[in-house]
Amino acid sequence: MAEAEVGSGKGGPAGGNGGEEEISLKDKGNEFFKAGNYLKAAALYTQAIKQDPSNPTLYSNRAAAFLNLVKLNKALTDAETTITLNPQWEKGYFRKGCILEAMERYDDALAAFQIALQYNPQSAEVSRKIKRLSQLAKDKKRAQEVQNLRSNVDMAKSLETLKSEMVLFSLPSEKYGAENCWKDMFLFLVETMEAAVKSWHETSKVDPRVYFLLDKEKTQTDKYAPVVNIDKAFESPHTHSSCFSFLRQYAEDSFSGAACLVAPKSIIAYPQVWKGQGSRKWRHGQHDGFFVQFESPLLRKLWFISSANEMGQTLCRAPDVLDIGAHELLPRLFKEKLSNSS
Repeated sequence: MAEAEVGSGKGGPAGGNGGEEEISLKDKGNEFFKAGNYLKAAALYTQAIKQDPSNPTLYSNRAAAFLNLVKLNKALTDAETTITLNPQWEKGYFRKGCILEAMERYDDALAAFQIALQYNPQSAEVSRKIKRLSQLAKDKKRAQEVQNLRSNVDMAKSLETLKSEMVLFSLPSEKYGAENCWKDMFLFLVETMEAAVKSWHETSKVDPRVYFLLDKEKTQTDKYAPVVNIDKAFESPHTHSSCFSFLRQYAEDSFSGAACLVAPKSIIAYPQVWKGQGSRKWRHGQHDGFFVQFESPLLRKLWFISSANEMGQTLCRAPDVLDIGAHELLPRLFKEKLSNSS
């Protein structure tokens, strides 16, 4: 809590033209301040300032009262006036630092405390403030970075290297050229992954589903939906096998060009692809997160997106590419086709 200056303060004038009356007003203000009546204290300091407008101690004390009343702009103005009236008195900078701290302007507060320390290097209180504010400024900066990462999910950037592979392996369709074919698949994958990341950020979970890139011309949309829930798929070898058979037939019958599986690690009892040695050795430790497996007739990819808690917020890491041959959640959904590229 901010405290009023009892005396004139180091470097602050002992009094001014107000004489006995000014001292009396200030002392009365100090008594109300100590009693927690900051509004009355501020009023008395204001009367004293009218008597002696060049006394920095009065502005410093009123700044402390305004700070406790959470009238931060008024408090800051008084702190600035204190500094103007006596630039070499550390109390003005200390007041300013405390007010800026309350405003959560940690970098500015830190600068004010550092100036205060220059004028009073022995002040343990100022040194403690500097140490605390340095950590708060660091935490605030990281919290903002985390919030930006949570708000600005850009999977297209993370998957940039995948574009060339898609161009190489994409099959021309009857209606579209190869370029449009891979663009559709890439957009489908990016949108699916971004939606999953946003869901994880908001709820710390994703629903286990397979998303299908349906053929705009051939798919019977009244019969085949673009999303299939697979809640039970990973409960046992039996449910896993049954789900795979269903999904493979679904992909064929719906004329899908690609599919994207999203599944949280926490629900997977089988197969536990994070257990193994050699090429199957898991490199994400005990981190929570979810898998994304992309399937198409020519290209298969698998990622694990790990999750951590930073600054009290859930944050997804960048997708990490896994060896699909060692860690696949489901076998190949599409019948393999040879690439047209040489």
